[in-house]
Order: sequence, then C-alpha cells, then structure tokens
Amino acid sequence: MTGNPDDALPFTGFDSACRNVLAELRERTGLGLWMMTRTEGEDWIILQAEGDRYSVGDGDVLRWADSFCALMVAGEGPQTAPDANEVASYREAPIGRQVPIGAYIGVPVRRADGELFGTLCAIDPDPQPEALNVQLPLIRLFARLLGSLLEAELQRVELARTLQAVREEASLDPLTGLLNRRGWHERLEIEERRARRYGSPATVVIIDLDRLKEINDTHGHDAGDELLRLAGESLRTAMRDTDAVARIGGDEFAVLCMESGADAGRRIEAKIRRALAEVGVEASVGWSARDPRQGIESAVIEADRAMLEEKRAARKEATSH
Repeated sequence: MTGNPDDALPFTGFDSACRNVLAELRERTGLGLWMMTRTEGEDWIILQAEGDRYSVGDGDVLRWADSFCALMVAGEGPQTAPDANEVASYREAPIGRQVPIGAYIGVPVRRADGELFGTLCAIDPDPQPEALNVQLPLIRLFARLLGSLLEAELQRVELARTLQAVREEASLDPLTGLLNRRGWHERLEIEERRARRYGSPATVVIIDLDRLKEINDTHGHDAGDELLRLAGESLRTAMRDTDAVARIGGDEFAVLCMESGADAGRRIEAKIRRALAEVGVEASVGWSARDPRQGIESAVIEADRAMLEEKRAARKEATSH
C-alpha cells in the first residue's frame, strides 16, 4: 500500500500545521470543538477552531477568566475532564453557564521562555468515556510541537520587521528620516495581517507637537524644522528597532509597538513623554491598545481621540489662567 507523497511534505507554516493538528485531534477524539487559542490580557482569542457543535470560529474573542482553560492553567482544574460537571471549578465557571460543556480537555502552549501563549483545547456538549484521559500525552506532545513551530515563526516575524525597516527608505519622511504617511499605512496593513494570524497585541501612540505653529511664526520655519527633527530623533531613540515610528502630518507623529498590549501601553506612553521632555519638546500624547475584535486601525482612531482630548484640555486650562 502506497501513501500520498504530499503527506511527507513539510507544513507551510504554523497555520497549516495547526489546522491539521486540530483536524486530526477531532477525528481521533470525536470531541465537538477543538481550538488553538491565545491569551492576551482579559481576552481569549480563538486563532483556529475545528468543529461544528458550537457557534465558535476563527478570530472570535471570549473572556479568558470565564474559560475552563484559565482554571486549568492556574492549577484550579484538571487538564482532562471526561465529565466536566464532576469538577466543581468547571461546574461553576461562567462559560459553563453560557454554553453546554459536558467534557473538556486542554493543555497550555508556551513560548520558549515559559511565558503562556495560549492553549490547545477541546470541549463537547456531552460527557465522554474515561478513555479520554488516554489522549492527554498526545495532546501535550502536539502542544509542545505547535509551540516550537510558533516560536520559530514569531522569531522570523521579528527578523522580518527588522529587515522591513531597512527596506523602507522609499517611504521615509525626508526631514525626520521616519516613516511617512504612506509607509505608516503600509506597516499598519502588514502588522494587522500578522496580528490576525497570531493574535498579536499592539499599542498605538499618537503624538502632536504643541507649539510648532508658534515657533514657525516667531522664529521661522528653520526653527520649526529643527523642532520636528529633534522630536523625530527623540522618538526613534526611545523605541525599539522593530517599532514603527512615523511622521504622519505636519506636526503629528505615530508609533506602533507590536507584541505590546494594554499592560504595556501606559509604560510606552510614559517612555515617550519622558523622551520628549528630556529634549524640551512639548506635545499632546494619546494611546490605545489593539482590540482583537476591531483591529489596529480602530486603535489608531482611539489613540488620536485621546490625543485630541488632551490637547483640548490643555488649551482650556491655558485660556482659564
């Protein structure tokens, strides 16, 4: 008996490997829904789903704290529960009151440094035989293999970001050497595709210089240009090589930090404020983390709104004195 030659070919990447693993596990166990997930803050992001017994699909976002997986990772519930109702923590979990879960199995998926990435897990509306426990070693193996593949792929993504920064000279603002508006939007599109694939968090910061018009009117445009160059250099020095830093308007700058979510957002904002203050640049700053339900463009809009609110508040305070 000869096999299909295509079965010996390597997977094209994490996506295809994960899809095949989920299909194999569903076929092997018969459970109604298999998922590869990512955790980010309070969000539980379904990167891939295999099964038709629940209305859950790729890209859906649920609440991490409500899940059986959160309890499992915290050591408050077992990795296998052929009858989930027999486990008190699972019986009382919010998600169990939202959808019928008769059986559960899940294991953590971790990065190379041990940090939790997400889970490989499954649920079914009906309780299952105790033989489900026998599948746990295989599922742990699959989780480690997928974690290894994911780690290698995310490292390649970081390298691609570095190389991309070198190639983006055609999309640079000639005055500051930062990305121009076109380069900024191209980077947003690229990173949004990656974020949807890997569930990556992101933080967007919008910066608007406060006194550029006044300096141009009082000291001339050369002084204004020097202020823009100073602000641009300060931002570039403060951020990582893989962060996107752009001048997107006359006196407006933008920063995109990938793999940095809401927990890191305030630290990034504070870092930017310090960097500008150290060189005497006054600016209004707003930031927002990417919501996986809406994408990076929504974060840009929210960050811009926050910046404008700060600018309006500063103007109102100035006119009241």
